[in-house]
Amino acid sequence: MREHVCIPARGPIDARVVLPGSKSITNRALVAAALADGTSILSDILLAEDTRLMMDALRALGVAIAVDEAEQVAEVTGCRGHVPASEARLFCGNSGTTIRFCTAMVALGHGRYELDGVPRMRERPIGGLIQALQALGAGIEYLGKDGCPPIAVHARGLHGGQVAFHSPESSQWVSAVLLAAPCAGRDVLIEVTGDVSSVPYLKLTTAIMDRFDVPVVAQYRDAAARFVVPAPQRYQAARLAVEPDASNASYFLAAPAVVGGRVTIERLGTQSLQGDARFVDVLEAMGCGVVREPERLTVIGPDQGAGLHGIDVDLNDMPDTAQTLAVVALFAEGKTTIRNVASLRVKETDRVAALRIELTKLGARVTEMGDGLVIEPPERIHPAAIDTYNDHRMAMSFALAGLSCAGITLRDPDCVGKTFPDFFERFARLAGPNG
Repeated sequence: MREHVCIPARGPIDARVVLPGSKSITNRALVAAALADGTSILSDILLAEDTRLMMDALRALGVAIAVDEAEQVAEVTGCRGHVPASEARLFCGNSGTTIRFCTAMVALGHGRYELDGVPRMRERPIGGLIQALQALGAGIEYLGKDGCPPIAVHARGLHGGQVAFHSPESSQWVSAVLLAAPCAGRDVLIEVTGDVSSVPYLKLTTAIMDRFDVPVVAQYRDAAARFVVPAPQRYQAARLAVEPDASNASYFLAAPAVVGGRVTIERLGTQSLQGDARFVDVLEAMGCGVVREPERLTVIGPDQGAGLHGIDVDLNDMPDTAQTLAVVALFAEGKTTIRNVASLRVKETDRVAALRIELTKLGARVTEMGDGLVIEPPERIHPAAIDTYNDHRMAMSFALAGLSCAGITLRDPDCVGKTFPDFFERFARLAGPNG
């Protein structure tokens, strides 16, 4: 197994960083463009494993997609709400957005479609989405374990109507129905109650739909959400520039918290569509300085002598930043408690359990809760080989520890290819005297 040896920074950092496009925006925009009337131009897209899986799946369904790799631009010729292929076998790897969004999309077609992925995908839940699509008229069968892929969709179009989600394990179930709903036979009403996780991702989905001229009536109240999607209607082709990935930006923004100095992320600011851009609020609460501008965010490490301090935080709205915070917590004074992130247990790995194991290797005392962690930092970080569990976010977050401490290696670092193929090359630039 290949290992990556982390190189500590030579001192406080000073860097201005431009990052690849958002996976969440890229994959949502690809689906909207695939269903649209006309040809859409998507610029600054992310070219990584998850988005390539999405493009391959859409091509297998008969959607024409031309990509300029050098310019990171995709030209997508839409199918006007009608899935061209009457049968297809879609391999979705370990990409949750791909399998969930495509399951809803193929339900709009007429024919038989199989969807599968890697062994871990066969453990990731999809039952709530299946029930919702069945309520809208789709015929779906499990080809393995009930509630998980692989599945076969016997499609005859979506009739429309009302669906309900109660405490969905993934907000992507709701987003998948939202994206397909405009092409149903009649209006779709979606009710979400109970523990509504990752609400910013639902808002991101409706924002992307709006960019393609599809309105959604959305209401958020306490622990509930309600969406009305008028149907039938059609997405209209659009030109969309994809902003940098806010989840991936968290590793760079957190670097000054660990080693001092400052980092600015360009093209990601207060106008961002992504909820994870608010991770700077968490860093600020721990003692960092933050400069917020419409098109950039800057984090400044704590003043000398002040240091970082632990916090108690609910990360339900931005669970993909939990691993970043968990590693930053190693360098804080006092314990850090991360709450309300039970959804992490059904991601690329059980991230709660994986964090407990790997943080303990570095000397921390970690208490695992059902929906989070309590982290007590060590007096000093222990050198260790960190297992990444084929999870890109485990690799990228623990690279932060290696930015401060010698002797940290990351096993199977190539897993970052899922969303950020050249992460280590870019992150290594922070270790130099001028970033």
